[in-house]
Amino acid sequence: TEHQFHEVFVLFGYLAAITTRLELVTGVLILPQRQTALVAKQAAEIDRLAGGRLRLGVGVGWNEVEYEALGESFRTRGRRIEEQVEVLRRLWTEPVVDFAGADHRIPEAGINPLPVQQPIPIWMGGYVDATMRRIGRLADGWFPSGMPGDDLRRNQELIARTAEMAGRDPASIGLEGRITLRPAAEAEWLEQTEAWRTAGATHMAINTMGQGSTPDQHIATVARYAEIVGLAPS
Repeated sequence: TEHQFHEVFVLFGYLAAITTRLELVTGVLILPQRQTALVAKQAAEIDRLAGGRLRLGVGVGWNEVEYEALGESFRTRGRRIEEQVEVLRRLWTEPVVDFAGADHRIPEAGINPLPVQQPIPIWMGGYVDATMRRIGRLADGWFPSGMPGDDLRRNQELIARTAEMAGRDPASIGLEGRITLRPAAEAEWLEQTEAWRTAGATHMAINTMGQGSTPDQHIATVARYAEIVGLAPS
């Protein structure tokens, strides 16, 4: 691909040092491809450096070749990510963790320092029913695919039902809308933003991929979006 994709924790370490308000969000990290304790340590360090500005978005991915290249099981990734979420939250909130599961053995160990946020919010991406149920049971929020419509509403209902069955408040699960900013479609930006607001989005992400080759060009696109939707700079 012609697009560059940086290693997220290395990039976020740099961004944490040069920003003070920007939220740092992975959207998404393919968690079952990574060592859980190492992710816990890296994420905690980023959260410390950023003063509590990290939101960890995770998913199971779709590319079996990636899993094979990394020596991880593609077939058990759903089970693995659920256990990983439990392990991450315990490592972020407990000085010493004793854990034994299907994929993890932690004999009275921990990380130090712990993150500012205890725990760091974990959001999930995906669109299949198994992922919706997983979000309802475990996640702090959801990164949906596509735009608001019948599929989104159906998935929101499945998440809500699963959350209630798990004893959770569905309203506590965030929803991040996403639009891709293309200059030729400027007239649609406000309409798309309002569609997400109506759908119950708690967060909004705007994608500027392809809108320039320098940071200044991307910043200009973001500024134009803010102007169109009436966001005042703060």
